[in-house]
Amino acid sequence: MTAKYAIILAAGQGTRMKSKLYKVLHPVCGKAMVDHVLTQLEQDNLDEIVTIIGHGADKVQETLGTRTKYALQAEQLGTGHAVLQAEDILGDKEGMTLITCGDTPLFTAETFAKLFEHHEQTGAKATVLTAKTDAPFGYGRVVRDSHDEVEKIVEQKDATPQEQAINEINTGVYCFDNQALFKALHEVTNDNAQGEYYLPDVIEILKNAGEVVSAYCMDDFEESMGVNDRVALAKATEIMQRRINEKHMRNGVTLVDPKATYIDVDVVIGQDTVIEPGVVLKGNTVIGSDCVIGAHSQLNDALLADGITVKASYLEKAQMAKNSNIGPYSHLRPEAQIGEGVHIGNFVEVKKAQIGKNTKVGHLTYVGDATLGQEINVGCGTVFVNYDGQNKHHTTVGDYSFIGSGSNIIAPVEIADHAYVAAGSTITEDVASRAMAIARGRQVNKAGYYDRYPVAKAAAETEEKNKS
Repeated sequence: MTAKYAIILAAGQGTRMKSKLYKVLHPVCGKAMVDHVLTQLEQDNLDEIVTIIGHGADKVQETLGTRTKYALQAEQLGTGHAVLQAEDILGDKEGMTLITCGDTPLFTAETFAKLFEHHEQTGAKATVLTAKTDAPFGYGRVVRDSHDEVEKIVEQKDATPQEQAINEINTGVYCFDNQALFKALHEVTNDNAQGEYYLPDVIEILKNAGEVVSAYCMDDFEESMGVNDRVALAKATEIMQRRINEKHMRNGVTLVDPKATYIDVDVVIGQDTVIEPGVVLKGNTVIGSDCVIGAHSQLNDALLADGITVKASYLEKAQMAKNSNIGPYSHLRPEAQIGEGVHIGNFVEVKKAQIGKNTKVGHLTYVGDATLGQEINVGCGTVFVNYDGQNKHHTTVGDYSFIGSGSNIIAPVEIADHAYVAAGSTITEDVASRAMAIARGRQVNKAGYYDRYPVAKAAAETEEKNKS
């Protein structure tokens, strides 16, 4: 079997992005553009992948890790010069080498595989990946000869009126015989207006040497889109989002309004889950089957089991067990673990806390740095006070306990099983099993006190007015 290699060009800064972030690292649906390219190439089981890095080299390596080898283009002298930097890694190898750019996130593994296959079947030394479009202006045109081989690639500014009428364009992706590629690269010159070494010049060199240069026309022109500015970035994101949403719908997920649903590429969703409009699912979020993710919820790296309902809430690095529910307008912060059948009501925040089976945290409550057992009722307005100004402290509440409304639980403290905290209490000491803790000032009623304040006069005037 013929060996297959790939080179990803990712050394450019991308000045048209007008950004401190290097161009190939700009995200599309939760993944850097260059990561999209590498991910698709990996699916084709290549023998070696080399990424050419330059601007932002450390950041690119940090993003891609050990999944690829790297070659440094210290000075950006053109695409031909960039590919030549991989010679120490690939130059002596037999096989086929695909070259693509790190700012083309929409190419698929299937398209790359078809390009390799076409290149091998035709016996060409070089194969150009092309596409057809009704709007070819600005692209290099692919001129074919009578044998359907590539005669030349002509740029827009150099094309004759007849050549400008051609609708087959060069996508900038190539497949080469590996050794022919590096031999020809040494013949490329920088005798041009920009003083750079251009990869497409290899095509002309091989053609002049009598070698076969072929072209493979891909099915979907949209895949070939390169991203050079924020406008193109938004367009690529739109296309990728449509692709992701269609995949989930075909796998049995209901998206009520796909155009208003935003799902990152690595998100996993089970069958018969319903996603309402305005939902944002980010990172490595996993959602089980038979869930409902209500309108305007956002989940970031969240893990949800089956049968969960989320209403207009925000979850980040949190977990929910089956048949639990949350919202509306609640927040699960990192390390929140919500147990089976748990109810988290409206305006509740949970951080670094475990909440046991069938426990209810109804509304207007903060639970931080705590372990709550099962079948507990936490009343409205309860605050787990976990921070003393320097350190965070932990609270434990046992099974079947009751925490009355408006309570402050001052950590560190332990409330045992079957304990009762009276509403309005501030708890600073442990509560034993089956005990009731009351920690509030005794009520005092002062007769006639109301009449001393201006509000009394205003109320009396309103009362008289209502009588008349």
